[in-house]
Amino acid sequence: MKDTRRARMSLGLLLAAALVVMTVDHRAGDDSPFGPLRGAGTALFGTAESAGADVIRPVGQFFETMVGAPDAQRRIDALSAENQRLKRDLVAQSLDQRHSAELRRLLGVAGTAGYRIVPAQVIARRGTPGFEEAIELDVGSADGVRSEMTVLNGDGLVGRVVQVGTSTSTVVLLSDPASAAGARLEGSNEIGVVHGVGENGRLVRFRLLDSTAQIVPGRRILSFGSQRGVPYVAGVPIGVVERVEATPGELTRIAYARPYADLTALDVVGVVVQSPRRDPRDAVRPDGPRKSAPSPKPVPSPKPEALRGPGSAGRGI
Repeated sequence: MKDTRRARMSLGLLLAAALVVMTVDHRAGDDSPFGPLRGAGTALFGTAESAGADVIRPVGQFFETMVGAPDAQRRIDALSAENQRLKRDLVAQSLDQRHSAELRRLLGVAGTAGYRIVPAQVIARRGTPGFEEAIELDVGSADGVRSEMTVLNGDGLVGRVVQVGTSTSTVVLLSDPASAAGARLEGSNEIGVVHGVGENGRLVRFRLLDSTAQIVPGRRILSFGSQRGVPYVAGVPIGVVERVEATPGELTRIAYARPYADLTALDVVGVVVQSPRRDPRDAVRPDGPRKSAPSPKPVPSPKPEALRGPGSAGRGI
């Protein structure tokens, strides 16, 4: 548009007219003849302004969200970290309570039978040369542990120590097929040998030396003990008989027993570093006393090849 004199005059007239209209409208107040026009303008421009705000508001909120996103993410990360910490604390508290309960049961058994033990925790389950089922403990020679010592927990017999390091030791489980321990029926002098059969420790085989001795499901088995308590001390609960095999014409009878100790979920155990002076007999058998038919027969000494070995007592509690 050219800047001509006519254009300037037209603009001046329009401005003057606008001033006159505004002055009249202001002085007239509610009776202004321009009221309807002002209302129409307000409605028109108000609608346009509202529509523009509806369009602009999400854009503004988007930019506000983008600006505040780093702080929000940091808060989310902090809350997630706190949640994980609380979960770990709950798990640790639960484990501590379980460990304490198992340790109390273990110490109760040891105190009742007179075993002197070194408490330990299972840190690994692994095979070792010559054995299929073995565990590793967090105690060793520095704690008084020696090879061929009995290992038990609050439920029953676990196995024996076969290798010892300064701060760790390896235990072959009672369930290992190469494992053997002297055992007897509760409340009697009928003895035999317990062998592991694998099967994840679900059962052990009990071979009773006297084929005429009475044995039925439900009878309980305890360790008979080795010479000088090495590798097995006497009186440790082993398991309860589940079934008996018929062995006609054989000199021995065979039964299968379920171990008291859960050999697949071991945690807190104890290494017996000193056996009691007297055989505890049935003092620590589980589930209280149970009547059984006594046997009048004298007890022969068990074969030393399977029931004894070198060892020494160490310090413990």
